[in-house]
Amino acid sequence: MASLLKAYNSALLRRPMATQCLTAAALFGTGDLIAQQVIEKRGKEHDFFRTLRLATYGGIFFAPAMTKWYQFLNRLQFKTETRAIIYRVYADQFLLTPVAVAYFYGTMSVLEGKPGEAVDRIKTGYVPTIIRNWGVFIPTQIVNFALVPPHFRFFVVSVVSLFWNTYLSYANAQNAKLVDGGEAKEEHAKEQ
Repeated sequence: MASLLKAYNSALLRRPMATQCLTAAALFGTGDLIAQQVIEKRGKEHDFFRTLRLATYGGIFFAPAMTKWYQFLNRLQFKTETRAIIYRVYADQFLLTPVAVAYFYGTMSVLEGKPGEAVDRIKTGYVPTIIRNWGVFIPTQIVNFALVPPHFRFFVVSVVSLFWNTYLSYANAQNAKLVDGGEAKEEHAKEQ
């Protein structure tokens, strides 16, 4: 295990973007796998395209932006370590995260071929997701910015995100059902 961590650390230092993109793709895909098999108990009805969409989102849409975001946050200089932690957590959770949550639901709608559902899905999932995010990631980011070396910060977030991604996958699927159900009811009402 130590040699695996050493190899991962080396990859992070040599090729941070590629390493973090692969990490995020794997963890988003795994989060969806857990959501479908453990929470939703889909068994043989597993939606592999959904897993692929989540992995694609993680590796192509999420990781590059987050890699640059953490590089930016790590370059910011503060007079004290306490200020650095407070301002980095604030920027991460109250500037980036509100945009990132909307971006997630919007991007997933597009990747599912349902761009017209994006606004409704964001409206349905935004508030509960952001509140749960703050409950998970404010404490995570305090520890992350206080104790973790900068090049490992994305990895720490990614590991916590395995469980968060499970929630996101499940929440996105539930929000899609609510939006689809609402549109189906609206269509039915129009026909009446």
